[in-house]
Amino acid sequence: MKQKTLSAGVIVARHEGDSWCYLLLRVYSYWDFPKGIVEPDEDPIQAARREVEEETGVGELMFAWGHDYRETPSYGPGKVARYYVAETKQIQVILPVSSELKRPEHDEFRWVTYEEACRLVSPRVAPILHWAHALITGGKVPDTPQTR
Repeated sequence: MKQKTLSAGVIVARHEGDSWCYLLLRVYSYWDFPKGIVEPDEDPIQAARREVEEETGVGELMFAWGHDYRETPSYGPGKVARYYVAETKQIQVILPVSSELKRPEHDEFRWVTYEEACRLVSPRVAPILHWAHALITGGKVPDTPQTR
């Protein structure tokens, strides 16, 4: 059986007024949360933190909801994405130039409301967004095998 390729990322939330907004990144027409491949001998939570900082410049992450996570179903050639949830107070986001790509890895970022995020993310990521929003707002969190 082929080993799955694990990506780790963070649903980054920021409290704004009476509501929460979420950081989304766009590459081509696809919106997602910051994430990237877990390196050999790297803990997934460390990889998730590293990827957020590398892709957005956001280094101030507070895991107020713990280190629970959700994973997507497999996609592509055996890939799985694991997402944690963290809060930041940092508003500024940068899309640094990747030394490998010689351009930013993402085309755009947005801080969006939950409703906007629901319209933008793909069906593969939508259940992760719903779980995170329920966790953050104290709503009911569905119990699925991917919850840890």
